[in-house]
Amino acid sequence: MFIKDVLREELDNSLQMKQNYEQSLARIPKGSLVRRSLKGHPYYYLVFRDNGQVRSVYKGKLSKQECREFDKAKQQRAQYQQQLSEVNKQIRFLRKVLRGKEEV
Repeated sequence: MFIKDVLREELDNSLQMKQNYEQSLARIPKGSLVRRSLKGHPYYYLVFRDNGQVRSVYKGKLSKQECREFDKAKQQRAQYQQQLSEVNKQIRFLRKVLRGKEEV
């Protein structure tokens, strides 16, 4: 029974990590920054999917620092999504292992 207790504790930790990753993802803006030029001047749009449709939100003229911040946010989003995927796999595995005649 000691092993199952350890696995249950690991499952609880994994569920907490999943919740933390989801909260972190919710704080990061969705989408990618797209640059378009009109009459030689760059303008930026935030492009993302909303209910299966592609949406563009006008951001205007942005400084290089603001563009870097969007790129950094995009990288963080990808990292959190990867970690969330790994945690979901771990949760599925732990639930399979703990499943038996007992209720999890």
